[in-house]
Amino acid sequence: MKLLIVPVTPFMQNCSVLVCERTGKAAAIDPGGDLDRIDAALRGESATLEKIFLTHGHIDHCGQAGQFAERHKVPIEGPHRDDRFWIEQLPSQGKMFGFARLAAFEPNRWLEDGDSVSFGEQTLEVFHCPGHTPGHVIFFHAPSRLAIVGDVLFQGSIGRTDFPRGDHATLLRSITGKLWPLGDDVAFVPGHGPMSTFGDERAGNPFVGDAVLGR
Repeated sequence: MKLLIVPVTPFMQNCSVLVCERTGKAAAIDPGGDLDRIDAALRGESATLEKIFLTHGHIDHCGQAGQFAERHKVPIEGPHRDDRFWIEQLPSQGKMFGFARLAAFEPNRWLEDGDSVSFGEQTLEVFHCPGHTPGHVIFFHAPSRLAIVGDVLFQGSIGRTDFPRGDHATLLRSITGKLWPLGDDVAFVPGHGPMSTFGDERAGNPFVGDAVLGR
């Protein structure tokens, strides 16, 4: 499986394009905007988009996901249904932040903890990791030891919890209870900024490192 990271929207959100090299099928995780840029990445790999996966309902992660799905005639899977209220607010959020032509949409499939998603010959495990938003999920590709974590965890930081229905204690439980058990060697793509590993964050993250949490 090949990973391409395409920064999109003025928020420089990491849209992850995953390509199954055996089939040429691809999945786009969090195509929040700049759809032509994502399409260029797909063309560069001669890949065909098969599915869209969403980590959560914030505008920079899913604002234009509905349009992208319609463009390619592909389904949207995720996030957890507890983020429905965020997706329903996309039109008003778009006006607030200057995004053009945003529309609410209904994912073809809401995801639950323990589900899996697939494209080509690849399968990713789904973990419900609330805290940043109540319906946030992350995707884990065990063969590659790779996780796509949205805004749960960043290099040297963690997701904000001051949005509606965010919760700091819940976010910490999601990180320590869902992410850390996957293994220190797991590399992750955050919603913004550079990649890191769970081991590096356990060792030095000032918000959720082992020393900070007394682990």
